[in-house]
Amino acid sequence: MSIPILETCRKRKRRPKLFGFHSFAEPGCPINPTGPFRDNIRFFLKQCAEPEDYCVKGMSIWCTLLVRDKTTVVPLYTIEESVDHSLNNFCDHCRCTGWSNHLVSKRKYHVVIPNDQDWNKPLEDDVSNIHSHLLHGLIHCNGFGHLLCINGIEGGSRYLYGREIMDLWDRICEILRARKISVEDASKKHGMDLRLLHGVAYGHTWFGRWGYKFCRGSYGVLEENYDKAIEILSSRKLDEIIQDFSDREHSRQIKCMVQHYRDLSESQLVTIRDLFKFMLTIKSRSALQKKLVAATTAPAASLHKNSFRISFQKDNSKEKYLRCKRFTSVIAHMDSRWPAKRIEFAADVIVDALKEHKSEVGHGGMTRQDLRDAARIHIGDTGLLDYVLKSMNNVIVGCHIVRRGINSARVLEYTIDDIDNLIKVSEAKEEMHQKSLPDVLPAPVPGTDVYNDVVYLYNNTLLNYPESDLLELATQAVLDSKHFVKDQPFCDEDDQLLRFFCRVMPSLFDVENMSTETWPAGELVIVPLHATVLDLKQAAEKALRDTYCIMDKFVVTEIDNLGEMEDRDVLFGALDSGAEILVRGSGIDLDSNLRHEGGSCNWIVRCECGAQDDDGERMIACDVCEVWQHTRCCGIEDSEAVPPFFVCPGCCISFGPPMTDSPLAFQNSDDLLLDSATVYGMDYEYDNCGLLQ
Repeated sequence: MSIPILETCRKRKRRPKLFGFHSFAEPGCPINPTGPFRDNIRFFLKQCAEPEDYCVKGMSIWCTLLVRDKTTVVPLYTIEESVDHSLNNFCDHCRCTGWSNHLVSKRKYHVVIPNDQDWNKPLEDDVSNIHSHLLHGLIHCNGFGHLLCINGIEGGSRYLYGREIMDLWDRICEILRARKISVEDASKKHGMDLRLLHGVAYGHTWFGRWGYKFCRGSYGVLEENYDKAIEILSSRKLDEIIQDFSDREHSRQIKCMVQHYRDLSESQLVTIRDLFKFMLTIKSRSALQKKLVAATTAPAASLHKNSFRISFQKDNSKEKYLRCKRFTSVIAHMDSRWPAKRIEFAADVIVDALKEHKSEVGHGGMTRQDLRDAARIHIGDTGLLDYVLKSMNNVIVGCHIVRRGINSARVLEYTIDDIDNLIKVSEAKEEMHQKSLPDVLPAPVPGTDVYNDVVYLYNNTLLNYPESDLLELATQAVLDSKHFVKDQPFCDEDDQLLRFFCRVMPSLFDVENMSTETWPAGELVIVPLHATVLDLKQAAEKALRDTYCIMDKFVVTEIDNLGEMEDRDVLFGALDSGAEILVRGSGIDLDSNLRHEGGSCNWIVRCECGAQDDDGERMIACDVCEVWQHTRCCGIEDSEAVPPFFVCPGCCISFGPPMTDSPLAFQNSDDLLLDSATVYGMDYEYDNCGLLQ
């Protein structure tokens, strides 16, 4: 079966539009729009896409076909979501990025490349909740958007690399004049957080290659904190690191690794940044292997060649299952919208499907699509299945190990092993080869696997540096910085048009209590060179009505920047193109629920870390003052459940002062003893206040 849009074109007897994958959205290829995003996206859909003959939950779909090579045609879908008819009126991504104050846009556009196993199928109803897309971007019609996921070869694609997909997304955003695009960077590779690894090696995240910069940190981390943390971590001298590890068990291995890559490098490696950057940019494995062989071909080494190989095989077999993590531990540290029990149930269903397949076939694994289809018999939530499948790699579920890998046909597949069988095999191999092992085994040679060396240095020099609170705080600050934004700079064209950013400041708003930072973002308005003040007012009205839900009946009454100019006066010479104008007006629906992207709930966030707004991290509300705080800052681990009743420290103090020195304290336990003679020989008198001696 072919891609659905191809079938549609055959039925309509027309030739589909095909574009080159690597040249698509280059300047002028195939279009070069100069308007605001809300207009450019419509022009894009008209010129570069074909409408599909079906909808998803009432949302219209267009498809653009991109030819990557002679055998690969990639479908790029654009889905228009009308907020008025959407189940998700507000935007959680805007809220976590710090754009809660943005007005709710009338339309959202999803840009999607499905997983290549789904290219020949129509889009599913839950397309916006699937995490296995090769690309999923969301852009509001005001030009602010979010990159939601990128999955290349390691994420399940058979054809597209992550950097290719990212290049395409970046070109699309640029040609459509998107204004700001955010991304929550939680990307990992070989178990390493890339925002930490690349931050130390290059001074920016993996997304920083495309201009994404720090937007906001979680747990109160500010941009200056982030920059300082990167500087502290990346500027450490290698010689000082070797010295700090001198009395540690990893001392010899780290020293050998540093020296090995210093010998390979043509330039001097002084800091940890120099080392990581060099290791990550080694391109020629052949040159590395030649130097490695030259460095390790000593006569004595050949005498133990077979013994070393046997030892290596034995260790790999014996430790195979030890490198896996319990799936329950994995999901405990994951931020998911599904409860843990639902995720565990889905994992059990997947394991049962793998076991059933193995019992029938006897060998081999199941492709991701086959496994997904088998699990869907029991679970209808495909978003949950995709989430669990993406999380299952080298994990232990019950007494089984589930692994994920690329088979000989370059298709992602899952396999299952029994832990008990794995242990028995490893013990048998150990007994078989024990007599062949030498008394002293050579240590692993640095450079055999560059990424293994990177992982080793990452774990020891970044995560587990010995006895350094400063480095620990710096590492945590970088890991707590997940939100990055690319700001597309405004560029005024050399044409016969005037461009202004129209920012709303209506008289109905409480301007005195509103700082300029909380005003809604301005809208780009374009008018002819000899337009009048009235033309500008009408253009601003049209743009705002077309963009925002509460502006449907907005009428511009005044433009602050124009002073005493009349409606018939010409703008040219009075305002410079590219200037920001402030407009006042009436007709704004202030009673509408669709007001701000952050939603209608006025949460109050005030955490001891300094956070004053929702940053996407797990929070808990005090049941007394209803102020939200991070669970981590309240001493609740991510693996712990949120308590059913919670009172913040501030409210605890307000109930009563902390108990320090009690007025009823005794200096000695003997003070509690009474003299019996005194007790029985004492006369008591009573008054209205109580007991008196």
